[in-house]
Formats: sequence, structure tokens, C-alpha cells
Amino acid sequence: MKKRVLKGLLYITLTVVGLITVLPFIWMILSSFKSNEEISALHQTLLPQQFTLENYTSLQANFNFLRYFGNSVLIAIIVTVLVVYISCICGFVLSKYEFKGKNLIFGFVMMTMMIPWSVTIISRYTMFMKAGLQDTYLSLILPVMVSGFGIFMMEQDISSIPNELLEAARIDGASEFRIFHQIILPMSKNSISAIAIFQFLWVWEDYLWPYLMIDSEKKQLLAVGLTMFNGRYSTDYGGLFAATVISILPVIIVYVIFQKRFVAGVSAGSVKG
Repeated sequence: MKKRVLKGLLYITLTVVGLITVLPFIWMILSSFKSNEEISALHQTLLPQQFTLENYTSLQANFNFLRYFGNSVLIAIIVTVLVVYISCICGFVLSKYEFKGKNLIFGFVMMTMMIPWSVTIISRYTMFMKAGLQDTYLSLILPVMVSGFGIFMMEQDISSIPNELLEAARIDGASEFRIFHQIILPMSKNSISAIAIFQFLWVWEDYLWPYLMIDSEKKQLLAVGLTMFNGRYSTDYGGLFAATVISILPVIIVYVIFQKRFVAGVSAGSVKG
């Protein structure tokens, strides 16, 4: 009886917390169908009093949304693919090979996870400026293409793959390149999915670094471009809400598709089998 009561209280608590968390997003989505006058009205209502699609239909006309959206998708995909592939290679080497300095290298990787990004941003900015990479996409890709978090997760996950399986493949004449691509990668799909979701989300919502490095409006990313809705005397809140709703759709779609692999990958990568 007590367990049922505790479970019931737990479900109620989680439901209330979930509603509090989701409510701002629901309000934003519904507000994207309101006019600016209704959004700025003194008496607010959750549902639109006058439903309108103007904020969506006029989005491209008032704001180069598709350009920023495409730039963000391009950079997010490139960085995610590079991070996943490099993390898998490093995780494979650190978990399945024995060599001098292995523990030192892995310790260095772990140490990079403990350094806040804000500590290195000034030195990183100076370095990229001197290298002439200002206003280039390389300045957005190079600093994040190697992820300590990704290497750690893949090392933990790949270490659980039996060595006997790899030895059998070597006896059959498989090269290390083939073992990596045909055995390691397929057996690490869950962790790869988890890293991909995390990395895509981090790149998609990054604001400060693209703001510092990209000067050209045509090269700018969506997170920075959304600030252009803030006018000098007024703000197009309806257009801002509509653009924000569309901007979060890729992350939601990716998470919904890979949700099961994401949960399994986090669990597999956090515990060494």
C-alpha cells in the first residue's frame, strides 16, 4: 500500500514538474499565432484570440530566415559527423590497444572535460584571429571537432565489446580499418546516437562563439540571427516566436527519432561493462 502511495506521489510530482517545464514552450508556440498587438496586450490569454499565420508567412520577407537556418544545419551536421567519427576512433584506440602513455592521454582527455569553455575563449579567440580565420566556418568547426565527452563515452562503450570478437576477425584476415567500420561502429550505435544528439544540440544553440567569429550576415548562424528581431524602438515578437518555434524543430525531431538509442547509449557509456 505504501509503495503504491509513494509511486502515486512520484507520478504526480513528475507530472507537475513536467507541466511547469513545458508550459513556457506551449505559450511560445501559441503566441506565434498571435498578432504583436495581442502579444503586447495588458491582459494575456494562453490561446490566440485572433488566430493568424502572418508571423510564419512573412518570416522570410522580413528576415533572411532560410539562409540562417541552412547555415546552422550545415555547421551542426559537419561538426556532429566529425565529432562522432573522431570520438569513435579515439575510443577504439584507447580501449582496445596497449601502448605507453595510454593512461596519460586518457587522463588528459578527462581533464579537458573539467575546464570550463569560458576559461579558454579569450585565448582561443586571439589564436584564431592571428591565424586569419575570422569570418570563416573553419573557426566554428575546428575548436569543437574533438570532444573529450565523446571520447570518454566511446571508450567506455567500446571497452565492453569482447576482445575475442576482434581477435576472431583478425584471424580471418580482417584489417584494423575493416574491424573498426564493420564491427566497432555497428555495435556502438546507441552511444553514437547519444553523442550525436548531444553534439547537434550544443552546436545548434551555441551563440557566443559564432557571434564573435562570424561578421558576414550571409554566413551567420540562426542563434545569432534571431537577435536581429530586436529593433531599436520595438521588437517583432510574433516573428521572433515563429522563428524560434521552427528553430527548435530539428532538435525535437532528431531526439524523437533516436530517443530509445539515446537513453540506451547514455546508460552504456556511463557504466563500463
